[in-house]
Amino acid sequence: MSTSTLPPDLFDQTTLVSLASTLAILFVAYTASQRVLDRATPGSLRTLFIWHAFDALIHFFLEGSFLYHCFFSSLNIGQLQDASKYYPDPHNYLGYTDRIHGSQAAGSNPFAQLWMVYARADKRWGGVDLGVVSLELLTVLVVGPLACFVCYDIAKKNPRANITMIVIATAELYGGFMTFCPEWLTENINLDGSNFMYLWVYLVFFNMLWVFIPIYAIYVASADIFNAFEVRTKTLASKKKN
Repeated sequence: MSTSTLPPDLFDQTTLVSLASTLAILFVAYTASQRVLDRATPGSLRTLFIWHAFDALIHFFLEGSFLYHCFFSSLNIGQLQDASKYYPDPHNYLGYTDRIHGSQAAGSNPFAQLWMVYARADKRWGGVDLGVVSLELLTVLVVGPLACFVCYDIAKKNPRANITMIVIATAELYGGFMTFCPEWLTENINLDGSNFMYLWVYLVFFNMLWVFIPIYAIYVASADIFNAFEVRTKTLASKKKN
């Protein structure tokens, strides 16, 4: 696609602020790791501490704001000049049949504006999609606190972190599949991959983070668990010989 046909708002202020906010959250997670982790903490666990701190902050602040607008921001359809420009609510959502909900109904709210940037690539995040909202409820209310729990256990050198990391990683891999599988089955009717930013940054890069890093977390956690079983087996074998 030539630059002349690129959307005029591709790199507007809201987009740049949205991208900067993600980097700021990553910086906070990194700073937390510097403050609470022992210098002898292995690089793999330090990386996973940063990831889970970043993960929790994303879930609480960004995805939490998405859920807030899905439940508390709405507009009456009858007051809209062109309702077809909005992502429609599922029938009888929250008991309403004459309203639209989500970030699209929140006006100039900064968090809503952030989600409307992402909604340029995936329309569902501008309004209410029952599959997305259902997954985000679990993500914000369950996975977010568990990610904090992982950070605490890594800082305290508690091996329990391995089990929790596997639970979180499995949930996020499943959630990612369930987020995009409906689109794959309907020829991506809500996705827009018409330019590099929408396709490779919003849809591919940001979502693939929640694929490759959870897989890495499972690998690290499983290796530690397998090692513990090997040590136990060798210890039991040694006791039998004695």
